[in-house]
Amino acid sequence: MLRLITGIPGPSGFGSASTAEQVTEGIDATNLTAIITGGASGIGLETARVLALRRAHVIIAARNMVAANEAKQLILKDNQTARVDVMKLDLCSMKSIKDFADNFIALNIHLNILINNAGVMFCPFQLSEDGIEMQFATNHLGHFYLTNLLLDKMKDTARVTGIEGRIVNLTSVAHLHTYEEGIRFDKINDQNCYSDKKAYGQSKLANLLHANELSRRLQEEGENITVNSVHPGLITTNLMRHSARFVSMF
Repeated sequence: MLRLITGIPGPSGFGSASTAEQVTEGIDATNLTAIITGGASGIGLETARVLALRRAHVIIAARNMVAANEAKQLILKDNQTARVDVMKLDLCSMKSIKDFADNFIALNIHLNILINNAGVMFCPFQLSEDGIEMQFATNHLGHFYLTNLLLDKMKDTARVTGIEGRIVNLTSVAHLHTYEEGIRFDKINDQNCYSDKKAYGQSKLANLLHANELSRRLQEEGENITVNSVHPGLITTNLMRHSARFVSMF
């Protein structure tokens, strides 16, 4: 916790005060293609910007295409040679996720990196268009489905190129603060016992368990793909839009 607050570097030489540019300095990602969900704002946008700076082909997957195109232009303004494309993806819609995956696969390009970044946080109780509690639907199920739809493409890419694939789930230390029984699989849509904070923690716990199990299975299969969970720290982005009182404390 002290390192998180102070930014003191850890064993890697980097800490919470390190920037994405510092961490990726010297990396040439020319041969890499990365999909970033929620890449139009916040952490996703900074990730897209820096990966494009390192010459990766970046796909910004976003629900708001106006914001996604604005993000693309922002990146191009400072980096005219950046390879950035935008594609429509609404993670709280199974149909949108399937359409996105089909459209990407139809491009017939490699996929080296999948960063499952997008999410909602502490929102009032509501259901997705598929009838699932919104935080669980968007943060976990959407990314779970997307990852599975793109997994064969990532396996093929790793085999053909010999380059290790990377799947990254943006989770949170909030996974420790969920319902007493952990994930309430039989009460996901129970509005009577809904807590916006615990429901968020539940979805982040699911992200972490998904990464752990997928990593185990890929290792068993001998696939050249790593899967990791990342706690990005406390950052005031649009994700905090339902948390005005919480944000005012910092």
